[in-house]
Amino acid sequence: MELVTLADIRTAAAHIAGVAVRTPLMPVPWADGDLWIKPEGLQPVGSFKLRGAYNTVASLPEEKRRAGIIAHSSGNHAQAAAFAARAFGVPCVVVMPDVSVPMKIEATRALGAEVILVPPPERDDLTTKLAAERGLNHVPPFDHPDVIAGQGTIGLEIVADLPDVDVVLVPVGGGGLASGVATAIKALRPAAAVIGVEPAVAGDAADSLASGELRKWPVEQTYGTVADGLRTGLSERTFAHLTERLDGIVTVSEDEILDVMGRLVRGSRVLVEPSGAVAAAAYLHHGSELPPGRTVAVISGGNADPKLLAGLWS
Repeated sequence: MELVTLADIRTAAAHIAGVAVRTPLMPVPWADGDLWIKPEGLQPVGSFKLRGAYNTVASLPEEKRRAGIIAHSSGNHAQAAAFAARAFGVPCVVVMPDVSVPMKIEATRALGAEVILVPPPERDDLTTKLAAERGLNHVPPFDHPDVIAGQGTIGLEIVADLPDVDVVLVPVGGGGLASGVATAIKALRPAAAVIGVEPAVAGDAADSLASGELRKWPVEQTYGTVADGLRTGLSERTFAHLTERLDGIVTVSEDEILDVMGRLVRGSRVLVEPSGAVAAAAYLHHGSELPPGRTVAVISGGNADPKLLAGLWS
C-alpha cells in the first residue's frame, strides 16, 4: 500500500491555509519536565478533524464535489465534514451513532448537515448504501490519504515551532491523526519519537502493533471508554502507516483521562474532551514509559459534554 508523503502533507497545508487555525504550542509550566500542548480545540469546529475533512473535499474534482459528500462519525469528523461542505456550498449527509454526545449531534445539524442516527454497528453499511443511492462522495474519518495528509499538517507546525522536539504524543482511534503526524515528524525530525496513546479499554491499536496484524475489538468493549473519539479501530491503511512510522504506543486508564481533563482545564484553561486528554495523560501518568526530552502532546479536541466539563471544576 502506498503511504502518504511529506509532499502530500505540504499540499494539504496549502489547501487548509486560511481555513484551519494554525494552533500554537503552549508550555505547561505546572507539569514536571518539558511539556508543550497543541490545543486543536481552537479549530472552528473544536477539533483537528477540520484539517483532514477540508483537505479531502478541497481535493475532489469540482464536478464530483458538487454532488455533495457523506461521512460517518461520532461527532468531531461529523462537524468537520459539515463545515467543509458548507464552505464549498455542497450538500452533506452525516451518519452518526445514536449514542453520540448530544452537543455534537446538534452542532453538526447547525452546520447544515443532514444527520442520520443509527446503532453504532450499522453506520458503516448505511454510509456505503446512501453514498451509492445518492451519488455522494464518501469522506471517511481516517481511512483516506487526503484525510491523513490533512491531519499531518499538525506535524509540520510542531516542527516549525519547536525544531528540536524530542517526543510527540498523539491520540490513536482510527489512526488517521497519528499516521499523518508521524509521517511529517519522521520526515522533518527523524530523531524525534512519535508515540501513540489510546484508552486501555479501546486498546486495539496497541494489540495490533504488538501482534503485527490488524486486530478488531468488539464495539461492546471499545464503547466502554469515555473517549468517544477513540472508539474506532485502525484500518489496513492506518495500520500500515503506524507500523512503519510510529515508535511506540501507550495506553491510559479512564481515571487517568478524566484526571488530566480536569488538570488541563484548571491549570492551562484549555477546553479538552476525553479523547483530547489522552496524550497529556500519557505524559503525566506514564512518563517512565516514554523517551525523555522536549515533549509535545497533541490535544486533539475540546468538544466535551458540558455536564462532564462542569464536574471538572469542582
